[in-house]
Amino acid sequence: MTNTVHIPVLTQELMALLNPVINGVYLDATLGGGGHTRELLDRLGPEGVVIAMDRDEEALERAAIEINDPRVRYVHGSFSDMADKVMALGYHGIDGIIMDLGLSMTQMKDESRGFSFNSKEPLDMRMDRDLPLTAGEIVNKWSERDIEKILREYGEERKALQIAREIVRQRKRERIETCLQLAAIVERVYRKRGRTHPATKTFQALRIAVNDELNQLSEGLSNALKILKKGGRLCVITYHSLEDRIVKRFILAAERQEGSLVRLNKKPIVPLRDEQRRNPSSRSAKLRGAEKL
Repeated sequence: MTNTVHIPVLTQELMALLNPVINGVYLDATLGGGGHTRELLDRLGPEGVVIAMDRDEEALERAAIEINDPRVRYVHGSFSDMADKVMALGYHGIDGIIMDLGLSMTQMKDESRGFSFNSKEPLDMRMDRDLPLTAGEIVNKWSERDIEKILREYGEERKALQIAREIVRQRKRERIETCLQLAAIVERVYRKRGRTHPATKTFQALRIAVNDELNQLSEGLSNALKILKKGGRLCVITYHSLEDRIVKRFILAAERQEGSLVRLNKKPIVPLRDEQRRNPSSRSAKLRGAEKL
């Protein structure tokens, strides 16, 4: 298990938008490295509660040791069962929800998880080790057509067809076992490196497919409405256009069609240049918030 420090993104902007009440009950639905949970605890009184949830049991175990605070309730769960998990604790109307959709630096740097381009470990990419599908299974068993589809739809990868063909060609020679092997295949397709690693979109697409991230996000947003009290706030940080589109459309539909939410910010909040310099992984982050009516 790695001890890499994860730097939370848009922390001050998030807390300003969430505007925590001193003894409120809040759900950090993406505990990760615990940065946002710590910030919440600093702003809550002795009766305040943070429900810290994550799909990754290792993240929960690590946080339980590092954040020794009786106001925290740790929960293993995903967006799809978020409402059930919260209500099972006895909370039926909470004051706010944080959903930070980024991959934590701890997960990125833990080579055994299979998220890193340079990892010689097996292609995994599961946020929850209990999930049945791995990235290795996709690249070694799925058809060229299906691989191309997820690269195009989930990675918005312009060379999806070429990469899918090269993956299938290479796996006929030998099984693609590691992240390093897959990254090398994509690099051969691109030939030249740009500002970002050429395999970035391919890895994003595989991670989304393995963890069913977009469906999970849609279910999580619906679940948030079930457990927020009137005046409760939902704050979501996204990192790519697919996620941001889902969040934006959900909030707009809830505001205009159902009248159940009101936007807190019409345009997404993005990190200041100083934060982007200090934490390059924050560059693509966008924060949107809404209040339940």
